[in-house]
Amino acid sequence: MAALKKGRNASATSKPWRSLALILIAIVALTGGMFASGHKTPRLGIDLAGGTSITLAAVPEAGQESAINKTNMATAVSIMERRVNGLGVSEAEVQTQGTRNIIVNIPKGTNSKQAREQVGTTAKLYFRPVLATELAGGGAAPTPSATGNGSEQDSGKDKATDKATDKATDGASPSASATTQGRAVTDALKADESPSASPSGTAEDKATPTPSATGGTSGDADSKLQAQYAALDCTKESVRAKAGEGSKSTDATVACGQNSQGQWQKYILGPAAVDGTEVDKAKAVLNTQSGAGWTVTMDFTDKGSKKFADITGKLAQNQSPQNQFAIVLDNEVVSDPYVSQALTGGNAEISGNFTQQSSQELANMLSYGALPLTFREDSVTTVTAALGGEQLKAGLIAGAIGLALVVLYLLVYYRGLSFIAIASLLVSAALTYVIMSLLGPTIGFALNLPAVCGAIVAIGITADSFIVFFERVRDEIREGRTLRPSVERAWPRARRTILVSDFVSFLAAAVLFVVTVGKVQGFAFTLGLTTVLDVVVVFLFTKPLLTLMARRKFFASGHKWSGLDPKALGAKPPLRRTRRPSAPTHTKEA
Repeated sequence: MAALKKGRNASATSKPWRSLALILIAIVALTGGMFASGHKTPRLGIDLAGGTSITLAAVPEAGQESAINKTNMATAVSIMERRVNGLGVSEAEVQTQGTRNIIVNIPKGTNSKQAREQVGTTAKLYFRPVLATELAGGGAAPTPSATGNGSEQDSGKDKATDKATDKATDGASPSASATTQGRAVTDALKADESPSASPSGTAEDKATPTPSATGGTSGDADSKLQAQYAALDCTKESVRAKAGEGSKSTDATVACGQNSQGQWQKYILGPAAVDGTEVDKAKAVLNTQSGAGWTVTMDFTDKGSKKFADITGKLAQNQSPQNQFAIVLDNEVVSDPYVSQALTGGNAEISGNFTQQSSQELANMLSYGALPLTFREDSVTTVTAALGGEQLKAGLIAGAIGLALVVLYLLVYYRGLSFIAIASLLVSAALTYVIMSLLGPTIGFALNLPAVCGAIVAIGITADSFIVFFERVRDEIREGRTLRPSVERAWPRARRTILVSDFVSFLAAAVLFVVTVGKVQGFAFTLGLTTVLDVVVVFLFTKPLLTLMARRKFFASGHKWSGLDPKALGAKPPLRRTRRPSAPTHTKEA
């Protein structure tokens, strides 16, 4: 029998406890992290824990009935999925129902109100020049104070003003409540510090002027717009909801917005100069250097940069009735900064009394684009977990029966070796449970029914790896070798087979995860995770444990209950080393 190779392989086989200690340390560390995080159980999906189901219906605009088609609905579903995921929600279902409806299912434990405000908002963003503005109740708007960095500070706001602000924002549209809570409309907008944007490009807040001429409209259109402006009462929710309704981006319009004192202002706005789709990306940033607090930075596309530089240049040169423009989100003014110089850097920053949540919500909607259709919220229902709980119970019973059959098979066929297989299954189960518990708060993973099915399927994959290894060992014993060398000779061939098998399973899971959506991804993710853990357990636990057991008399002697009895396996006579015959000795004759 050939001796084991010297060096690293020999060291590894002589000290299997190192691998066992490593996986034990990993289990202890992960378990400690699970308890430290306070999440001792996996996060459950909507089908197991319940949640919120939102039904959105597509509403055609005037003369655009054909816009509600399969392509636009699919685009809307994709955007809504990205918006929900941007909120840190995982395992949310977004799917079409019929030709006009979209169903959004949000698992329990997430901010369903915030998600409702985000998923269905059209988020049509425009940059429009301000032609006139005044307080909704009449009179001049208050003059906000401005700091050196151009950010309006609202430090003097008292509790009474807070209540007024909250009251004024009650009942606002989803996009309004998401972007104007407790902050000023008259914000500061400045160019990001870059070679192409000098500090003088900062636009500071100024006093809002009284209404002026519309500057660009005339005749009947001018009279109609002035009449709408005069009749506009932004203090009434029903009126605000219809402000600018039906107007096109190329038309002048009226709109409402809220200032830092919680007072509503009304505006006459010129045609849109920059479209929100020309914002390349937006993100919420905590600006600690200037003390502006949470801000929203925007990067424009090449086309948008030119348009933005053009409109700010015209406003700075007083080519508009006043050098002020409005950022209009879903027909509501969320910011109306002044401009003193053309901003040509292709990027800008909106600052004001943002909170972390409001800045992230605005950046989220701007980053993930506008919906191609307008949606109304048809219904919002609470989903109970009763049906899912019954299905989970049935699934767990089926899994328990399957596991029991696997264990019974191992006991009958492999006898003593089944101890190693069962211990390996328990280690794999412990790792799977702990990691799933940690993935909930970490990446938002939620365990749903298909994911449970993936875990059940993984039992068979894991058991298959043990069987491959055990059979290789038994083949070596049939060749007449003893147990210890049989384990080391069988491992390289079994290892290759296990790796190939697990790679195919992981590849299938990865493809399934990429090409599918919703609950099927839960199945694919769990299958892929358990496949990786199977490799870890076989290499760091099963193989070292069998190496240790091979040194015990019960297994090494081939006891009939060990599962490695040479007689029961039909082993050949033991292999023995053969010595080469010594060279003949020649003696000289006398």
